[in-house]
Amino acid sequence: MTLLVCSHPLLDVQAFEFEITDELGPSPEWLVELLRLDAPGALATKGDSSSSKVLLTSSDEIRAQVRDVLRVGGFKPTGRSKPASEYLLRAAGEGTLGSINPLVDACNVVSLHSGLPISVVDADRVVGQLRVAIADPGASYVFNASGQIIDVSGLLCLADEVGPCANAVKDCQRTKTSDQTRKAVVVVWGALAAHPRAERAAAWYRELLGRFGIASRNMTLVVG
Repeated sequence: MTLLVCSHPLLDVQAFEFEITDELGPSPEWLVELLRLDAPGALATKGDSSSSKVLLTSSDEIRAQVRDVLRVGGFKPTGRSKPASEYLLRAAGEGTLGSINPLVDACNVVSLHSGLPISVVDADRVVGQLRVAIADPGASYVFNASGQIIDVSGLLCLADEVGPCANAVKDCQRTKTSDQTRKAVVVVWGALAAHPRAERAAAWYRELLGRFGIASRNMTLVVG
């Protein structure tokens, strides 16, 4: 699958797709343990065939860099509109970041320790070509089962032919994954100032999925 990416002065985006062929069951203890801030072994492979490891640790600098990426289109990533990775950091610090299922837990683990927001959408719910672009003024969507709406005007978003469906703050309910998801697209929202953190985060996420026998492959990014 190809992902069209708009020209952006600060964005370092990574994307891949994966397919589930077997039932996963609950998350194993080793994955749940990684949901802690002090978890040992929060390591990501480099984005190549090397076996060397790089520690990913969130920081105030990373959080500032991510917010700068989201401000480019005029969006204000503060308050309830702050990046999703910051919510994970707070929940982990308060001891309230619990296990949901292997797919969600793997995403949360990588986002927590890398400090980068990550979007996961159900590929079968996507309509047409996917692209990354700043949302038009007035753009919005429902982001949870309760019907709450987020205004994504000026926010860098993943979008399909229907409209914006995910971003670094809150993903759209329309394309969210569920227990029925079999194919998904993952977008890691990184900053050029932190390069190659996004690449390493994506590699770690794929490594975790691989431990469940889930095959994944990089998406082709077309920038323009």
